[in-house]
Amino acid sequence: MKQTSTIAAGGREDALMSAAPRERLTAGGVVGRLLGNTTSAIAVVLLIICVVLTLLSDRFLTPQNIYAILAQSAVVGVAAVGGTFVIITGGIDLSVGAAIGLAGMIGALVIQAGYGAEVGIIVMLAVGMLVGVVNGLSVSMLRLAPFIVTLATMGMAQGLTLESSTGKSVYDLPHAITFFGGDRIFGGLPVSVIVTVIIFIIGQFLLTGTSFGKSVFAVGGNREAARLAGIDVNRVLLIVYLLAGLCAGIAAILTVGRIGAATPTSGAGVELRVIAAIVIGGTSLFGGKGSLWGTLVGVLLIGVINNGLTLLNVDPFLVQFMQSALIFAAVLFDAVNTRRLARNRMRRT
Repeated sequence: MKQTSTIAAGGREDALMSAAPRERLTAGGVVGRLLGNTTSAIAVVLLIICVVLTLLSDRFLTPQNIYAILAQSAVVGVAAVGGTFVIITGGIDLSVGAAIGLAGMIGALVIQAGYGAEVGIIVMLAVGMLVGVVNGLSVSMLRLAPFIVTLATMGMAQGLTLESSTGKSVYDLPHAITFFGGDRIFGGLPVSVIVTVIIFIIGQFLLTGTSFGKSVFAVGGNREAARLAGIDVNRVLLIVYLLAGLCAGIAAILTVGRIGAATPTSGAGVELRVIAAIVIGGTSLFGGKGSLWGTLVGVLLIGVINNGLTLLNVDPFLVQFMQSALIFAAVLFDAVNTRRLARNRMRRT
């Protein structure tokens, strides 16, 4: 009897659920759900900008220009992968641009000294990782503020770049270097884009498919709770800054290869575009939230804006203002949207 009544109760629940009115998926509901996801919202903005630029310039939607946008976005894209890990932990890396410049210059000088392209590439990666280790140890072991630490290492790296190069550029680099940044394969696809895609795939796997990725989110969400849960917080912080340094070293290879030379100002300003792309993509500067898919959309958005403004012959002095204004608008949208979602969750509870 008890089993029969249980089955009957279950049947009544199923009947009530089937009789309950189902939510109708309207156009407004679709838009609401779409805008509730930061990555989707920024992707919509990117699509709209692409449509507008296509209408304003017949050169925008051409294979050559699309490849150009992707190639120009490669350095920021690679550096942003490491930067995403750092910002998810609640940190920040202002030294990435200077690390790119220093790694590229030291590697180019090693090649110029006759040690070969292979050694030069290894040196670029090592210098980038060295900067990352200094940042990571300072933040994790010495408990210094990431903003101050990376601001200091940015200045030190810039100084070492100028000192080692005596303010001069290094030219005549071998094809093994320029191949990664300047060559094209498969009918015009830049090699740098392929490298960027590979780095994104590896980063995505680390962030979402490993216990280390879960630890990164845990440290960014609540550092003390992560420590009580048995996570080695210092180890996680050291590794994420090491990854950021490694990505800076790879970005240095792409930078030097793309222009065919190492200049004392290589990497200047890259840190701002990297941070902007990450934040626009929905990664919170307070830590604990973010995704590499969002970062990828942010990188493409900045690349499209740069390219579009150039095609429209916008005054270069206004380009930076317009870019920053759009970044501000995107961050403001994300903040407002986050508050709206938080209020909705509170109402449901």
